[in-house]
Amino acid sequence: MAARTSPTERQKRLGAEVRRMRTAADVSAEYAARLLGVDRAKISNIESGIRAISAERLRTLACNCDCRDEKYVEALVEMARPGQRGWWERYRGSLPPGLLDIAELEAHSVRMRAAYSMHIPGLLQTSDHALAIFRVVIPQLPQHEVALRLAHRVERQRVLEGDAPTPFTAIVHEAALRMQFGGREIARAQLDHLVKQTEHDNVTVRVIPFEAGAFPGAGQTVLYAEGPVPQLDTVQVDTTHGPDFLHAEGQLAKYRAHLDWMENIALAPDTSRDFIRDIAADL
Repeated sequence: MAARTSPTERQKRLGAEVRRMRTAADVSAEYAARLLGVDRAKISNIESGIRAISAERLRTLACNCDCRDEKYVEALVEMARPGQRGWWERYRGSLPPGLLDIAELEAHSVRMRAAYSMHIPGLLQTSDHALAIFRVVIPQLPQHEVALRLAHRVERQRVLEGDAPTPFTAIVHEAALRMQFGGREIARAQLDHLVKQTEHDNVTVRVIPFEAGAFPGAGQTVLYAEGPVPQLDTVQVDTTHGPDFLHAEGQLAKYRAHLDWMENIALAPDTSRDFIRDIAADL
């Protein structure tokens, strides 16, 4: 299999899981190379996501690493399956790869929880609201890239639709609800849209009011994406240089605790819906 020049986040994650499985069993890279019939450099490339690994070799390695979690192994095999090209690949070379990695992460998640302090969740934004955000980026984006980002965002939102929509819980701070991106009319329409989205069974929005006070991770935008097995959960954090993807167990536990804390101080879903309506009525 040919080497990749720029592996996706999902490909890098598969490689990291292969490395984790090998090192947990105290199996050397040299032994793994002999076992799979490849040279030592290819093991390094597999574990960095530069090279693919076949389902047969993945199962052979798992067996010899005494990995008995069949659901985990089969989830890795699914990640390794060749020929998987999602809709986001149409944007490769036109948009930053991090945006495509977010779309791929969402598409393969079985459940998502997220927290937003200053923004409406991207999956729940109106087109006008999203455009207002894209137009205040530094450096300013050219018009064609603004259009591409908007089209990409609209396609991302389809993960919440269809016959098997992904369950999504968004914890939104009151500050985000009061930000008037694009002006008063666009802000009111966005809040009305947010309320309407909560009518879907798979979408839950819970509001943290100002009076709730402090909470851990205030100011961060965090997405916790559950994988098909807990070992494949991923946290995506927004930064000024683009998205970061975290999956060490300590990091996952930290952000689960953050989100649990925030849910505990947030208003109930029905109360949150009324709270959003009241803010919209005041605009």
